[in-house]
Amino acid sequence: MYFASFSKRHATNLSWEQRKLNEYLEVSKAKNKDETYGKEDVLSVSGDYGIVNQIEFQGRSFAGVSVAPYGVVETGDVVYTKSPLKSNPYGIIKTNKGNPGIVSTLYAVYKPLDNVYSEFIQIYFEQDARMNNYMHPLVNKGAKNDMKVSDENALKGEVCFPSREEQIRISEYFAKLDNLITLHQCKHNYTPIAFALQKTNNSTPSWEQRKLGELCERVTRKNKTGESDLPLTIASQYGLIDQRDFFNKVVAAKDMSNYYLLKKGEFAYNKSYSNGYDFGSIKRLNAYEQGCLSTLYICFGITSDDIESDYLECFFDTLKWYSDITMICAEGARNHGLLNVDTKAFFDEVTIEMPSSKEEQRKISSYLNNLDNLITLHQR
Repeated sequence: MYFASFSKRHATNLSWEQRKLNEYLEVSKAKNKDETYGKEDVLSVSGDYGIVNQIEFQGRSFAGVSVAPYGVVETGDVVYTKSPLKSNPYGIIKTNKGNPGIVSTLYAVYKPLDNVYSEFIQIYFEQDARMNNYMHPLVNKGAKNDMKVSDENALKGEVCFPSREEQIRISEYFAKLDNLITLHQCKHNYTPIAFALQKTNNSTPSWEQRKLGELCERVTRKNKTGESDLPLTIASQYGLIDQRDFFNKVVAAKDMSNYYLLKKGEFAYNKSYSNGYDFGSIKRLNAYEQGCLSTLYICFGITSDDIESDYLECFFDTLKWYSDITMICAEGARNHGLLNVDTKAFFDEVTIEMPSSKEEQRKISSYLNNLDNLITLHQR
């Protein structure tokens, strides 16, 4: 499904052919008989990380006394685990994108033929459902109901591949997407990015920890005069937005005179949890000049000259502040479905990790915001 939609958007050759996998791969007979490779070269196959060096990945080699019978795996070769895994009862298939090495006889090693781009094989079988549907008819169950398939039989199933040129295009597309996702995940741990920026600019700015209450103060102004008629809500993925856009209706009270009046650039903490945001979200008002928020939110604005607003916004997106919330979040019943977070403790205990240099803060926030923009454009 993913490949077909990609091909329609990007490819010039939309021809996909259904063939046996053995028309794209052949069983490798290369063995480590002369022991060119040692125990330090033994490879393992990980569902999350692909083909990795066993010592580097697991801290030790699990090879037997002799590694002579082990199969040789060159860069670009394809490896099939053959054994059932917790994540997939039919095993996994990965392409060796790293250095050559050797694998136990429990694995099957395959050489790509001229009509296939080996990295595409891994992408094709990345989905568990696709792997299961392919392998299920090929597996022989032993006396103990173990899943078993020979190296040759594992190639007898049918696959639907495009031309090699199109395989390369698809593989490159997904590689770029993976890189973007990896970079995006850095937002949850911005410190390595800061170090990278320091190294690039040959600078070593100091970092410090400050309490939120030292940098910001609570906003409690009310919409008494009806200055705003815009009802706001916090969506964890979209920030502070108009309720009418998010819910397709207004869930706020008709009279919002007792609601907080939030100004552009100020922040609000929604103590309600959602998928992936177990301790709620803190968002800055960016899209509107002002709006109304329920008093169930904790609103605040920056009062210190020591911190950049963009940096603080990025910091809250990392969710590093969750560790502080867990310490001050009282157990027991929720208030209106919200976490029971004491407002005073919120300002006294939530810690902001920040470079003392505002220039460095600007570099980090600019880097992360540019990354977000790049991901958004890529998803279009």
